[in-house]
Amino acid sequence: MSRKVRVEEEDAAIDMTPMLDIVFIMLIFFIVTTVFVKEAGIEVNKPGATESMKPKNANIFIAVNERGDVWIDKHLVDVDTVRANLERLMAEQPSDVIIIQADKNAEHGVVVAVMDQIKAAGIDRISIATEGG
Repeated sequence: MSRKVRVEEEDAAIDMTPMLDIVFIMLIFFIVTTVFVKEAGIEVNKPGATESMKPKNANIFIAVNERGDVWIDKHLVDVDTVRANLERLMAEQPSDVIIIQADKNAEHGVVVAVMDQIKAAGIDRISIATEGG
């Protein structure tokens, strides 16, 4: 009789394999569906604004500092190569809006040239980052 009790105890073990499979599948799902934000790579002194709103689905940032340097995805780029860099980033991860983080002392001409490159890349929605007022 004691022998039957031992056999039943051995069969009562919990198999963890299905749970580990589900956890692994969930991990893969979350990795695939994660949105990665392409930060510009530098901090700029943004101009202030009283009416500001954060656009949704924006994950690509372009920064223009006071010297006129343009930064995309933590890389210093030339104004003429903004279009090519944006097309590469958009192929990796499409975005509805491109956000320009221009320093308040940046030259207006450089910011407009960056905006022209964004438009040439086929992106119609451009947002300028400001310090919320």
